[in-house]
Amino acid sequence: MPRFAANLSMMFTDAPFLERFARAAAAGFEAVEFLFPYEHPREAIAAELERHGLVQALFNLPPGDFARGERGIASLPGREAEFRDGVETALRYAEATGCRTLHCMAGLLPEAADRARHEAVYVDNLRYAARRCGEAGITLVIEPINTRDIPGYFLNYQAQARRIVEAVGEPNLKLQLDLYHCQIMEGDLARHIEAYADITAHVQIAGVPERHEPDVGEIYYPYLFDVLDRVGYASWVGCEYRPKGRTEDGLGWFAPYRRR
Repeated sequence: MPRFAANLSMMFTDAPFLERFARAAAAGFEAVEFLFPYEHPREAIAAELERHGLVQALFNLPPGDFARGERGIASLPGREAEFRDGVETALRYAEATGCRTLHCMAGLLPEAADRARHEAVYVDNLRYAARRCGEAGITLVIEPINTRDIPGYFLNYQAQARRIVEAVGEPNLKLQLDLYHCQIMEGDLARHIEAYADITAHVQIAGVPERHEPDVGEIYYPYLFDVLDRVGYASWVGCEYRPKGRTEDGLGWFAPYRRR
């Protein structure tokens, strides 16, 4: 049976961030994830995790200037020093929160950019980050993201991610398989789960096309959860969706999987 992590950047957002941990635990989640922790002291986040018996499943490396539209800097030439500083910042938060998986956002490819140059920078940065994460026993993941939600994002397809993982060549660099993004870009989700099971370290879900609860839209997730079980996936499934209303009111889909 899959294990689910509430995404606190999207769920329970009618409460301040540090109050969402209690809401997630009360709803029956055993783990949480979120986009970025860096606006909050790492000790405060660690205290909420401990207080409510939650696992920190995942968060992202610093993405550059997110408020101004940046979506990662790992593939951007000239930002290597900033990227390495971000890796160190993320590792400090991971140590404080016990997080064992970090996601590295690739960034946006400028128009008329030399893709080969950006990919070379991306591979070098990922190799550095994976090695630093490996020293701490942490898995680094990369995630293909659809071009509708983030136009211009560098990484869009699972096969592209596999090629990057193989080019980097570090054993702790893996795939974050977001089934919402994959459905929009590629479809054939069961076959993608099977084909990429060997490198998948984190999974995320949401309904398609509106990115609401996973029981709303065109994907039948109970079948896919069975596929995840069949391929032996044992890590967390992140619930990275935007509830249609109050988060708790849309958790009917979660009732069969609730463990608390």
